[in-house]
Amino acid sequence: MSEANECLFCKIIAGEIPSNTVYEDDSTIAFSDIHPKAKVHVLIVPKKHYANVAELAEQDSHELSHMVGIAKSIADKEFHGAYRLIFNTGEDAGQSVFHVHAHVLTGEVMAE
Repeated sequence: MSEANECLFCKIIAGEIPSNTVYEDDSTIAFSDIHPKAKVHVLIVPKKHYANVAELAEQDSHELSHMVGIAKSIADKEFHGAYRLIFNTGEDAGQSVFHVHAHVLTGEVMAE
């Protein structure tokens, strides 16, 4: 079985696992994090499987830029455009699902 077939986010993209989808287009999906770290905590995930943000930047910089645009749109809607955008890359940096995803944290004033 391939890595993508076992991937949690690939299963969400395929509709095998339910999610609270807040945005979707042909290349990208965004859904609420099940363990939010802020009032609004959304994961933005490309539908094509990339292991991490470095791999995505190398192979599809347009998709990476598109994800940043989606983050801005979510923050514009949820909290006057202010947001934190986080990519964890590697297990030692806190990445637990090895399908690149951006964490959008917004909806409230955040400390450093």
